[in-house]
Amino acid sequence: MKTKGLMMLMLIICLAMTACGKESSSNSAGEENSAGYEKATIRLAYNLPQDHHVAKGVEQFAKDVMEKSGGAIEIQVFPAGQLLSDKDMNQSILTGGVEMGVNSSTLWASTVPAMGIFDVPYVFTTYEEAGKALNGELGDKLRDAMEEKGAKVLMFADYGFAQFANNKRPLESPEDFNGLKIRSIGDIPSEMIKAYGASPVFMGGGEVYMALQRHTVDGATSGTTAMVQRKYDEVTKYLTINNYAYLQFLLAVNNDFWNRLPEKSQTLLMETAKDTEEWIRSQAEIEDSETAKQLADKGMEVYVVPEEDIPLWKEAARPAWNAFAENAGDLGEELLEMVD
Repeated sequence: MKTKGLMMLMLIICLAMTACGKESSSNSAGEENSAGYEKATIRLAYNLPQDHHVAKGVEQFAKDVMEKSGGAIEIQVFPAGQLLSDKDMNQSILTGGVEMGVNSSTLWASTVPAMGIFDVPYVFTTYEEAGKALNGELGDKLRDAMEEKGAKVLMFADYGFAQFANNKRPLESPEDFNGLKIRSIGDIPSEMIKAYGASPVFMGGGEVYMALQRHTVDGATSGTTAMVQRKYDEVTKYLTINNYAYLQFLLAVNNDFWNRLPEKSQTLLMETAKDTEEWIRSQAEIEDSETAKQLADKGMEVYVVPEEDIPLWKEAARPAWNAFAENAGDLGEELLEMVD
């Protein structure tokens, strides 16, 4: 009886395992749902605060893809550095450690030097100008360069224009930078800061508040959205609006993963990303305007560089253009010819 009981138990276990296997198979990639999409799970990581307009756009992108695919394509979002730091993001995307990620063009420039074009001073002076370039030949060349390295760009997410905040004095001309220590955001902006007579200092975004408070640095460059979020108004007096760099974040996907997706899924992701890109671009202009006003309302003295003075600031920043051209090679020269 014991032997028969044991055999019966083993039979039940085998049947259960077979049923589980069938259930697992029915949920595997390759099966289409009623909307005609194959099931897929995509991990998407980013480091921005969740209340940033780029982050909001990315979160909505994930929701829209899931809704439009009838739940077949699930994008699992890992915000605010929960999964990867910005320094580890690019390598993880390129190696397939994560399927999708959002990171700054400045950090991508270490892999694709031409991505540094967004840091070149005064390349783009309006939101419309930047959008036209990204939707045209310049954007196509950058996308091609990224694909050659192993990542496909689904979206250029506009962060907004970069400005300067400092504690010493109003920066109303390049000469006013002389002798200051300024926290920089990359190699190309550092060349501009040096050309203006100041000393660039590198540090993470989370370290800037304390450095300004302790006068380790005299000022910093960033977008006004970040300045509000990081409470620059508490530790700096002066804000200079000169729109010297149009900061970009890229939503990129691992090439190998992308090529394994069905064409229908690829089309959905690209179309949804395009809609999101347009929304983020419209929000960038709104956020820049509103956050600059918030900083002024909080007591910062704001100086807006007159449009007629921009050519003087641009000419003084020429060493930064030269540094980009040298680093980015022939493609860099092509891009500069498009925008100069």
